[in-house]
Amino acid sequence: MKIHDLITDTETLADLCQRLAKSDFVAVDTEFMRENTYYPLLCLVQIGNEEEAAAIDPLADGIDLKSLWDLLTDNEDVLKVFHAGGQDVEIVYNFTGKTPHPIFDTQIAMMAISQNEQIGYANLVESWLGLTIDKGARFTDWSRRPLTDRQIEYAIGDVTHLAKIFPKMLKKLIKTDRGRWLNAEMDKLADAENYRNDPGEVWRRIRAPSRNATVLGRLKALAAWREREAQDKDIPRGRIMRDETLADIASHPPKKQADLAKVRGLSNAWRENDIGRRMMKVLSNAEPLPGDEMPEKRSSGRPLGKEGKLVGDLLKLLLKIRSREIDVASRLLTRSDEMEALASGERDLPILEGWRYEVFGKDALELVEGRMAFAVEKGRLKMTRINGEAEEAATA
Repeated sequence: MKIHDLITDTETLADLCQRLAKSDFVAVDTEFMRENTYYPLLCLVQIGNEEEAAAIDPLADGIDLKSLWDLLTDNEDVLKVFHAGGQDVEIVYNFTGKTPHPIFDTQIAMMAISQNEQIGYANLVESWLGLTIDKGARFTDWSRRPLTDRQIEYAIGDVTHLAKIFPKMLKKLIKTDRGRWLNAEMDKLADAENYRNDPGEVWRRIRAPSRNATVLGRLKALAAWREREAQDKDIPRGRIMRDETLADIASHPPKKQADLAKVRGLSNAWRENDIGRRMMKVLSNAEPLPGDEMPEKRSSGRPLGKEGKLVGDLLKLLLKIRSREIDVASRLLTRSDEMEALASGERDLPILEGWRYEVFGKDALELVEGRMAFAVEKGRLKMTRINGEAEEAATA
C-alpha cells in the first residue's frame, strides 16, 4: 500500500479524491479536539483504500476540502467505512450539512458476528490482523503544528488497518447472511437528524424532572438558551451549566437573580452578572409546554408489578442464552426497556418484526405467553418449547 506524505494543499487533495472516487470503498477516520469548544476542531482527516492512504491537514493555510466532502457525501458509488464513526460523521455534517452515505461502521458490524457490543479499535485490529497498536500518540494535541512523524504514522494506521479488515469482515457477514441485520443500524448512523442540533429540541435529551407542562416549558426554554449561549461562545454547553443544574432550576425557579447564588452548581457571580440576567429573562418569558410536544406515554401495556419484573428477568436470561448460541451482541437484538415493554403486554415493538423476530422475538413472545421454558441439559441452560401433552401432564 502506498502511504502519501501529509497533504496540505488543495490540488494534491483533489487528485487523491479523484483516484479514491473509483474505489468500491474508502476507510475514513478523523482526529479532532473538542474539550474546550462547542464545535469539534477538526485537526486531521485520514482516508484510504486497499492501494493507498493519506492524512489531510485541514488546518493548512489555504487548503480547500471541497473535493473531500464531495467524495464523502455526494458519491453514492463509494462505501465509506468507519469504526465507531458517530463523531466523525458529526464533523462531516458540521462542515457540509450532509452525512457520508452509503456508510459502514465496523464497530456496529462486529455486533452481528460476535458478542462484542462496543469493541475498541485496538482490539478490533488485534482480533482481525494480529497486530498491536501503539496507543502513545492517541491523546496528543492534534491541533499543534507541526505534527510529528509518529503522530502522522499513528493516524494513517487507523485507515490502513481498517482497509484490510473491512473486506474480511464483509466476507464473514455474507457467509453468515447477517448483512441485512445491519441495514437499519447503518441508516441510523447516517441519519442527518442525529446531528442537527436544534436548540428547541435539546431539552428532550435532558432527564425531565416531571411531566408538568409548566416545568417542561421552562426546561425547554432554558435548554435552548444554554445551547445558543454555548454556540455563540464556542464552548461546551456544560461550561455554561450542567444538565442537573438546568433541570433543578426548571423545577424550582428562583424568584430573583440574587437567588441564583443559592443554586447548587452556580457560582456567586450569577447573582449579578449578565449571563444571569439573560437567564432570568428566559425564565420569566417561558411558557408551558404545548400539549402536542409533551413526552408520549406508553399507549399500551401495564406497569410491571413483581410478577412482570420476574418475566422481564426471564427475558434477559433468554437474551443472554440466545446471544451466546448465535454469537451476536445482545444489544443488536434488543434493549432492556423493550423487553420490559414486551413483559408488560406491548406488542408493537421492533423485537417482533423482521429478522429480530426470527432470531429472538418469536422465542421471547412464546416465553411471555407460556409456550417456552428453561431446561438444564448436560449442565448447560437451554430453552425448550412446551407442547400440549406436557401442559396436560403438568396439570393432571
